[in-house]
This record gives sequence, C-alpha cells and structure tokens, in this order.
Amino acid sequence: MTTARQSAIRVLQLMMVASIVLPAILFVFASWMNYRHYQEVADDRIERSLDILHEHALKVFETLERAIAEVEEVTRGLSDEDIRAQEQRLHLRFRKIVDAMPQLQAVIVMDRNGHRLVSSLFYPVPNDLAATSRSYYGAQVERDVGTYVSEVQVPRLNPDGELFFNLSRRRVSPDGSFNGVNSVAVRPDYFEDFYERIGRSPGSLYAIVRADGKFLARYPERNDPVSNLDANTPLRREISKGLDESIYTVQSQIDQISRRIGYRKLSGFPVYVIAGIETSAIRAEWLATMSGHLIFGLPATALLFGILGLALHRTRRLYAEAERREAVESALRQAQRLEAIGQLTGGVAHDFNNLLMVVSGSVQRLRRELTDERYTRVLDMIATATERGESLTRQLLTFSRRQMLSPSVIDLVQRLPQLKDMLSRSLRGDIEIEATVPAAPCAVKVDPNEFELALINLAVNARDAMPSGGTLSITVRPVALKGKASEDGLAGDFVAIRVADTGTGISADNLPHVFEPFFTTKEVGKGTGLGLSQVYGFARQSGGTATVSSQLGRGTAITLYLPRSREAPAAPMTPAGAALTSRHSGTVLLVEDNDDVAEICKGYFQQLGYSVKRAAGAQQALQLIENEPAVDVVFSDILMPGVMNGLALAQTLRERFPGVAGAALDRLQQQRPGGRTRRLHRVAEAVRPGIARSRSAGFGARQGAAAAGQRARAGVAQSPHSGLIPAFPMTSRHFAMSPRIFAMSASGVPGSPTKPCCASAAFTSSLLSASMASLLSRAAIAGGSPGGAIKANQSVAS
Repeated sequence: MTTARQSAIRVLQLMMVASIVLPAILFVFASWMNYRHYQEVADDRIERSLDILHEHALKVFETLERAIAEVEEVTRGLSDEDIRAQEQRLHLRFRKIVDAMPQLQAVIVMDRNGHRLVSSLFYPVPNDLAATSRSYYGAQVERDVGTYVSEVQVPRLNPDGELFFNLSRRRVSPDGSFNGVNSVAVRPDYFEDFYERIGRSPGSLYAIVRADGKFLARYPERNDPVSNLDANTPLRREISKGLDESIYTVQSQIDQISRRIGYRKLSGFPVYVIAGIETSAIRAEWLATMSGHLIFGLPATALLFGILGLALHRTRRLYAEAERREAVESALRQAQRLEAIGQLTGGVAHDFNNLLMVVSGSVQRLRRELTDERYTRVLDMIATATERGESLTRQLLTFSRRQMLSPSVIDLVQRLPQLKDMLSRSLRGDIEIEATVPAAPCAVKVDPNEFELALINLAVNARDAMPSGGTLSITVRPVALKGKASEDGLAGDFVAIRVADTGTGISADNLPHVFEPFFTTKEVGKGTGLGLSQVYGFARQSGGTATVSSQLGRGTAITLYLPRSREAPAAPMTPAGAALTSRHSGTVLLVEDNDDVAEICKGYFQQLGYSVKRAAGAQQALQLIENEPAVDVVFSDILMPGVMNGLALAQTLRERFPGVAGAALDRLQQQRPGGRTRRLHRVAEAVRPGIARSRSAGFGARQGAAAAGQRARAGVAQSPHSGLIPAFPMTSRHFAMSPRIFAMSASGVPGSPTKPCCASAAFTSSLLSASMASLLSRAAIAGGSPGGAIKANQSVAS
C-alpha cells in the first residue's frame, strides 16, 4: 500500500516536472527551429537584395562604360593639340553627357603626362594639375587594364567637395603606345541614395566594394568614407578563393557589429555588391515571434502546473489522512491485542495466585509446627520459590492493569536525582547515568514503588543493551499532548520521562512487540520478557502511556507519559504500629468459593482462637447468618460465582444485619501470597476488640441498630467501643481500583438477638499489605478508646 501511494505521488511529481520540462523542451526546439527559419528568411532577403544591388550596379557601370565609349568616339583621331584646340566644344559636349547621367560627376581626358586636356568641370582646364599620382592614371600607364575602377578619392581643388571614384580606360596612339587616359568620375552618393531607399528594414547594410576591400559606396554611411577591409576579413578570404558570391556571419571590422552578410561579383568588373542584416535585427524578429508564443504558452503551462500541484497536495493530504487513520487503527488493534493479552494474563495470574497462596499459607503453618533445622531449610526453599512466582504474578497483573496502585503525588524534579543513586547501584561501572530535570516542578500522581520498579526495569534493559558500556540518559520535561495516535490519543498536560541508551537498538520488526508480556530479544535464561510489560501496564494504569523508538546501532529511547498533577507532593508516611497478637474468641463466617484458599484462611482464624463457619457463596452466607445469628465477623471474597459477589453481599449485610463486623478480600487484586496469609492474621487481630466489646456493650438493641443504620447511611459506622473506621460507597470499580479500606461494626444489647452488620476490607496490592494491616491494627487499637477514630475515606500510601 505504501509503495502504491509513493508511486502515485511520484507519478504526480513527474507529471508536474513534465508539465514544465516538456513545454520547455518543445519551446526550445520550436525556438531553435524558428531561429533557423528566421536565418533562412534573412538569407532569402539577402539574396533578393543582392539581386537588386547587382542589377542596379551592373546597369550603372554599363552606362558608365558607354559614357567612356562615347568620349573615345568623340576624341578618336584627335591629337592632344587638336583636343586643346577644340577644348570648348568638347567641354560642352562632355557637359551634356554629365548632365544626362546623374551618377556622373565629371568627364576628363588626359595626355600621356597626366595633364588634363579637357574636362566637363572646367573650361579652360588648369595646366598645373597633373593626375600622375592618381591610381586611375597610374594603372593604365604600363599596360592596358581595360576599364579600371579606382578607390574613392577626395577632390584636390576642393577637399570639402563631393567624393568620387573613377572609371578609366587607356588612350592608344596610332602606333599602339600609351597616349593618355579617358576617365569618368562617379558619385558614390548616387549608390548610397539608392541603398537608403531600399534599406528601410532595421539593421540593413548595402555596399559596393572593390576586390581589394576598398568601399566605393556604403549604407549606412560612415564618418570615414575612405575605409577598406583587411586581407584577413572573411570577404577578402572568400574572394581570394575565387568565390563570386557567398553568405556568412561576421562581426564587421568597420563598425564592430555582427551581421549576416552576402556578396556577389559584378559581372565584367572587379567590383562586388554587398547586402547584410544585423544579427540583432534577426534575433529581435525571432524574439518578437517567440514572445507571442509565450503569451499563450506560459499561462497554459502555469495552469497545468497549478492543477497538478493542487492534485499532488490533495493526494498527499488524502494519503496522510489515510496513514493517520491506519496508524490509529493499528494503535487500536495493538491496544486491543494488549488488552486481550492483559485479560488472559490477569486470569492466569489470578488462578496462579491462589495456588501460590495455598503453598505460602501452608509454609507459614508448617513453620509453627516444624522447628527442626532440616524442615526449616526445606520450607525456606519453598518460600523462596513462592516469592519468585509471586514476582512473576505481580508483573503479569501490572501489565493487565489489575495491580492495585497506591498513588501519591511526587515531584520528579526532586525525586529523580535521588533515584539516580539507586539506579547507579543497579548498573555496571562503565555505564554513565545522566539525569536532566527542568527548573519548574513536575509533579505526578503515581505509585512511587511501581514508578521506581519501572525505572529499574528500563535501566536493566539499557544495561543489557550496552555490553561495552555507554550512557543512560533520563530526561524529565513537561509536555502538552494533543491526541496523536502515536501517543494513544492522550491530550492535556503530561510529564514525559525519556529513558535513552546508546546500546545496540531494536530492529524495526521487533519494535511493535516490545511491550508484550514474555517477549524478549535476550538469550534464553537472561530475561523473562515482563520488564517492559510492567512499564507499559504501570503507565497505562496511571493514566498515561509508554512509547518506544529505536535505531539499530544507535540506541533505544522509551518515553513514559504520566499525567501532570497540580497537587502538592505527599509527606512521607510514619511507620505504623504493630498488630495485636493476643488470642481471641468469636465466630467468623468465611465466604470463599475456593476450597484450598478457604482452608488456609480457616486455619489462620482458628490459630487466633476463632471458630470458623464457611459458606461457598453469598446466598449461602445470608442463609447462615439468618439461621445462626451468633456470627460475629463475615470474611468474604469479592469475586465469587453466582449473581451476588462480595460487594453485593457487603451491601446487603449492611442494610439487613447492622450488627456484625466483617471484611472482604479480593484475590483478583495483585497481592503477595505470603502477605495475604499474614494479612488474614492481622484482620482477625484487628476485628477482635470490636467483637469482644460488642458482647459487653451496654446499649439497647434498637438504639444500637438505629445508630448503626444512621451511621451507615452517612457512610461511616461507629461502634461505641471500636471507634471510627473509614467507609466509602461500595461499587465494583471503586473496590477494584481504589486502595481504601471499608469497615463498620456495631453492637447490640446482651441477651438480645444480634443481627449481622456489614464490615468489609479490600486488600489490593503486595506493596500496600503492610500499610493496610497497620491501618486495621490502628482501627482495632482505636476501638479501645471511645474517642479514637480514623477519618472516613482516608488514603493509604505505601
């Protein structure tokens, strides 16, 4: 189930990632494809621009060649002297040619020495101007190079005038020798104006350049018109390879701008036209298109991501709620399982306790009769085995929460440092104990003996888990629980006692079973498996719980949660007086369904001087009391077969026969087998004075019965001779769980019919036996003084 849930969450997480990654990948792919498309579009634009530029430049240069051809035709057969003689006519003729062609700036005819013979710009031409330094003249001197295209030049007569470049051809004399140069000056701005008209797209570049990299015209214009490209530029390299046209991307040497450039050679001329687009303009167009896609793509992707995120959040909440419910159900099943085990162990311990009581009682009786040392040793061995069985029974009853506790308020801030010394003696020297308590008081209402036993069990387990030594830390802190399943649903103010070790730890498979009785990970013979079950039973019976956490190789931590008390810590109890041991007389009605237990109790009462009548059940006991009013004391078990138990019997006796003393004993409660028989002796000792004095009282039967009935209704019965003994309403829950004593006695007039009154005593745990016995003894002693009394509902603390 957990794997399926994790898989579902992973699928949603992958879908969330995919909702971002896949659109991003698609967008990147589309962007790359779109960028390539825009590069292709840019190349197509460059191609079409080159077509226009090439056609335009070719027509201009062909027109210029026709102009030169016309100049040659006009001057054909004329010598230099003839030309000078016809300078005015030729000037006007050339002027018309220049005026008819806007790309022309001037027409010039030069002799072999570079002097101007005629010009369309001047008439007459200056004789001191020689063109020998000009490239369009020098290129024609040595050989006939055809139509020569010069670089852009600056006028010498007017440096601020219009720039120009020349097309020149060689003049040949009749003998074929060099006779001068015919030249036309071309205006670069004619090309630039044309380029400006077609270059309306942002980032466009148009130019015409010679093969050596010198620009003839360029748009956009530069401040330095006489610019040229190095031999290492891509254009010069491509031209040197003999390529007449090409398209490439380059960062311009002239203005340092990255462009997509295309060039094409002008047919018949050493000139190339160039068209280009800035790469930033290409990217701008591409980004504009992709931004349009993002306007729609981003919200859709964000919406999909949000939907998946909401689905993931709700799924996690659903699974968290399911896990919480499963944890609660698992905790409930575990609690029910432990409860069932507790019921089973409680029943087994109850029956086993009866067996131990018979053995222990028999040992006590035999000690009085067998004083030989041989028998004494055997009896000691039997008593020791009985004590061990008693210990196991006590731990089982603690786990089943049938162990009667004697709670008192203790402050753990003061108590824990005292217990640290006791625990130190229980552990090895290589184990360090660290006790940490808060500054504020942390009072809890628990049975101190059971609390100490729980800490000892935890300390012993920690010792066994640290064979090479380590640290045992005990930390006390106040906490506020909020009903979590891991804390058994407890809520309110609690005190957490955390006992942690640095031992080997517990595996995850064994962790859910550590609080079960008889479960142990120790070797055979090294543990009973009841230590942690006692801890858990004590915590639950005290109104709290116990939790465990562990990691293999790092240690185990067990935390006790006990309800925090606002009461003041209880003062230490003073030792009780000794019980009376004198012999007595009277009749005791013993109500007990177990033959062996009845026999033990009967023997003790007989040893104390009483005569004993036995009833196997409550109905039989009532019949005996009605038929034999001489009964002085009723001693009854609480849990008996039939519709009426010991508590109901006590109530009936109190109502119908307010004249007999009595005690009720519940063998279901945890008790020491030997202690029980000793307590029977003390009970008999305790009720004896009341019985004796009831026979010698000087009150009328009706007065005594009325007074006893009134006191019984008030919850306290008073004997004129025995004083007050604490009383409380007899309910099964109160009897089973409260460490209190209920006892009443009354008397009648001598010679008058004496009807039984109910008196009962609940003896509830082995740790309370001495205190109860001493309390009954004090009740008996108080009977000797009419003013002596024990307050009703007095708690008995061990």
